[in-house]
Amino acid sequence: MRQTIREFPAFRVNGFAVLSVMVAIAILGSWWIFSRVQGLEALLGRGLKVTDFIDEGMAKLIATAVATLLVVVIPSVSGFLTIEPNQAVVLTFLGSYVGTVREPGFWWTNPLTNKHKVSLRVRNFNSKIIKVNDAEGNPIEIAAVVVWQVLDSCKSKFSVDDYQEFVAIQSETAIRALAIRYPYDAPDDIERPSLRGIPDEIARVLQTELQARLEVAGVEVIEARLSHLAYAPEIAQMMLRRQQAKALIDARRQIVEGAVGMVNEALKRLNESHMLDLDDERKAAMINNLLVVLTSEQTAQPVINTGSLYN
Repeated sequence: MRQTIREFPAFRVNGFAVLSVMVAIAILGSWWIFSRVQGLEALLGRGLKVTDFIDEGMAKLIATAVATLLVVVIPSVSGFLTIEPNQAVVLTFLGSYVGTVREPGFWWTNPLTNKHKVSLRVRNFNSKIIKVNDAEGNPIEIAAVVVWQVLDSCKSKFSVDDYQEFVAIQSETAIRALAIRYPYDAPDDIERPSLRGIPDEIARVLQTELQARLEVAGVEVIEARLSHLAYAPEIAQMMLRRQQAKALIDARRQIVEGAVGMVNEALKRLNESHMLDLDDERKAAMINNLLVVLTSEQTAQPVINTGSLYN
């Protein structure tokens, strides 16, 4: 069973205060040892024995001072650490996690701990263009940009081997999973979500799925959005023709609907004004002529009837 560990603050002390104490101890200890050695050299210069100046108690004091400098002061220097803004330092002691320091500044902590820096800055991941089949089996090309940052430094350091590589792999996996659940596009008469039809909803779904996958690594997904979406080259030309045909049909339908409305309005006004009394045959001819003029792609050339020569 995998053990779940979470971030918690580590023991730390203001680095400037500790540095001041260590400098004072080093100066006083060095001065005391130096003064004892200077006195010893003076006695030896007068021909006296070392035992006449250094008794057993004095020897212990000198040994203690030297040990303090070598064992306490000098190794404690490794306990200092500097934290930059949006940076954390994960501390481990004898293989155990002992906390994280997040606050920017100059700090001192247990010098025997191992220190691992983790960046908390916001980062972007631009995925490669992936070729995958959509929900209808059409090959498409898709890519996304993911904005993320480390939220739990402990998880990012110990739950996965390399959290940056983990983000990259899981992002591409989530993009593939998203593409196979939705079609590239859906007809207007069918209320079905598609990758191209609802980009904002697709972005929210992608962000939710990525957050669920990256939770184990202590990563927060700030935003995820498709940056590239297109049909694969082998079917792109055919799909373009289909879209052009659909656009042409929609345009023709709109033109016919407008033309029928105009003809209907024209006949209605003629009947209301009693300008002409048309039978069914002439009405059919008039409707035909009006529709030809209104729906023709080229400008119609009018033919003026001035009457017959042998009336």
